[in-house]
Amino acid sequence: MNRAQFLRMMLGAAAAAALPQVRAQSAAYDFWFTRLKYDSGDWDVDERMPSNIITSLIDYTNLRVDPKEHVVELADPKMLQAPFCYLAGHKLVEFNPAERRNFERYVRNGGFVFVDDCNHDIDGLFAKSFEAQMASIFGARALAKLPNTHAIYSSFFRFPDGPPATSFELNGWGDDLVHDYLKGIHIDGRLGVLYSNKDYGCEWDYDWRNKRFLAEDNTKFAVNIVIYALTA
Repeated sequence: MNRAQFLRMMLGAAAAAALPQVRAQSAAYDFWFTRLKYDSGDWDVDERMPSNIITSLIDYTNLRVDPKEHVVELADPKMLQAPFCYLAGHKLVEFNPAERRNFERYVRNGGFVFVDDCNHDIDGLFAKSFEAQMASIFGARALAKLPNTHAIYSSFFRFPDGPPATSFELNGWGDDLVHDYLKGIHIDGRLGVLYSNKDYGCEWDYDWRNKRFLAEDNTKFAVNIVIYALTA
């Protein structure tokens, strides 16, 4: 089952209450940006980033893109209908039972979550706690490094060297390390969780008018992530 088929599925009685609004939304748009709000930690980071991704999708693709960011609680069954979800923060990630249930159900049934560690390190509180959550839900070995040949690096633009670096990886704090890989969780051969310690959210969190000064548009990789999420 691909993600387009997943979006057409009825995910049971728990999601039924949200379906009328979701159906209307999905009829109008191919993509809408969903940020997941969770009880622990700080979920509301990089406020300008979604608008820059949305702008890039409009500029580079023919997708019908909702111009608004949607904030949905992870515990809300409405998130089960999103074509793409974003989860980020600096602090503790500790899902409550409803959040854990929705996260697992969403991923196992074809959903896609992009998770970004705003601390851009491998030993910080966000990294350790989120990775522990993934191990408890999907197994200790589920979260694994992605090879640079993974389809996400060629789903729209080509990134032959793997994930592009960010300016936040070497800034005098965090682990002071450029990460040459991303991690992910595959379900039945399909990437369901993309996990970054590179702090893409901060890299893409700028006033949209500054984009014209970039030598190379750094949001192109965000386009790849979204296209992969919608088509793989």
